[in-house]
Amino acid sequence: MRVLMVCAGGMSSAIVVKAIKQEADKQGFALEIKAVGTHEFENELPGYDLGLVAPQVKHRFSTFAEIGKQLNVPVVLIPPTGYTPIGAPKVLELIKSYAESK
Repeated sequence: MRVLMVCAGGMSSAIVVKAIKQEADKQGFALEIKAVGTHEFENELPGYDLGLVAPQVKHRFSTFAEIGKQLNVPVVLIPPTGYTPIGAPKVLELIKSYAESK
């Protein structure tokens, strides 16, 4: 599964992305995950299976969701409790729920 996470600059999510990837590897779930800034999201989303929106840019969720709708890619908001390395299992479960619906 290919997942694109959008945050304010793309760098603050690096720790979270790494934790989610480690959790996926631990569970044997094939996952490619990348974080980008808001200005990159629209150009990067094609080819991904799911878009994740970090809590710090939730005020732009409707914009990101509309981009996803146009590209036929679901876009969901990460709950604040999932946006930490400790929350990685919670976010992975969210990702897996979308993988199962494909």
